[in-house]
Amino acid sequence: MKRFSRFLPLIILSVFFLNACTPEEVFPPEPAITFLSFTKKANNTTIDDKGILKIYFTDGDGDLGLDDGDTIAPFDKNSIYYYNFFIKYYEKQHGNFVEVTLPTTFNSRIPRLTSKGNSPSVKGEIELEVFINNPFSAFDTIRFEASICDRALHISNTITTPEIIVQKH
Repeated sequence: MKRFSRFLPLIILSVFFLNACTPEEVFPPEPAITFLSFTKKANNTTIDDKGILKIYFTDGDGDLGLDDGDTIAPFDKNSIYYYNFFIKYYEKQHGNFVEVTLPTTFNSRIPRLTSKGNSPSVKGEIELEVFINNPFSAFDTIRFEASICDRALHISNTITTPEIIVQKH
């Protein structure tokens, strides 16, 4: 036992240095997103109405997300930057996808995120519930395009979902 106690400080120091040498992930300052999945939500009818869009994101300088109080320029209600999660809705009409403007927006506000560790970088997954059934249209195939924006107004790449078949009746 006495022998073991002589090496205990060396073992603890070795574990500390091994953990300290783990490199932190470094990402560009512009946010980047990757499509993960789209899942229709079950309901008690035969008509599809909502789904969950899931994306993976990274942001190197960690300035992703807005507080509720972030409502002055450039984040005021009249600005495109009031939202920081942008979603466009497309319908497949006669074989071609066409962007459709609906009475309500699909855009959303990502809450302010904080990094873990010493690096300012943030990464993770975002799930957003969206309506998928346009009641003003008979077309049953849709898709979404999405991008995000950080507080420095860097806009990410755009992702496109696969085709989504919407049960209308």
